[in-house]
Amino acid sequence: MLPSSTTPFILEAGTDEAGRGCLAGPVCAAAVILPDGYTHPLLNDSKKLTEKQREELRPIIERDAIAWGVAMVDNNEIDRINILNASIMAMHLALNQLEVTPGQIVVDGNRFKPYRDIPHQTIVKGDAKVGNIAAASILAKTYRDEFMRKAAKEYPGYNWEVNKGYPTKDHRAAIAALGPTPLHRMTFRLLPESTALGSDENSTVGTA
Repeated sequence: MLPSSTTPFILEAGTDEAGRGCLAGPVCAAAVILPDGYTHPLLNDSKKLTEKQREELRPIIERDAIAWGVAMVDNNEIDRINILNASIMAMHLALNQLEVTPGQIVVDGNRFKPYRDIPHQTIVKGDAKVGNIAAASILAKTYRDEFMRKAAKEYPGYNWEVNKGYPTKDHRAAIAALGPTPLHRMTFRLLPESTALGSDENSTVGTA
């Protein structure tokens, strides 16, 4: 159970992304402003929850939040500007969706670019420390998973309904057998022996 903030109450937006380490599909970000002192027994870093728990929390967060927004940046833009810049762009786009303007922003991780003139703070492992960020991590993860389940029907054989585009053994085996799809990130190392590495940022595989 995480508090919505560690500071005296101010309209604070938490933001986080999902899909940074994937080989295919968009990176998805969410921004959430929770009420002062908001708690829920399951609210935590999305990676520490089961898929069922995340799906259970999604409508609860959307109902209880003062404001929330979700945005995606597609694989073509990721290839064009690199995954770090695309992740921050997605966070900014999610913040644009908020119906109220926050007084401050808290960001999971250690990299961000200023958003308008709103003060921000980066927090390493913030999705396990701050409720607003945890809520954003859950929305980002569930919306991206939903996208990849739908994409799996359009591009069968890659097992995206299970691996969600992450660099699993079965996903890479499918790429080797079937080739890349229009949703694959071509600047990423799609196969271990691939020489098309792209930038350092895009060569980093994560689990978000």
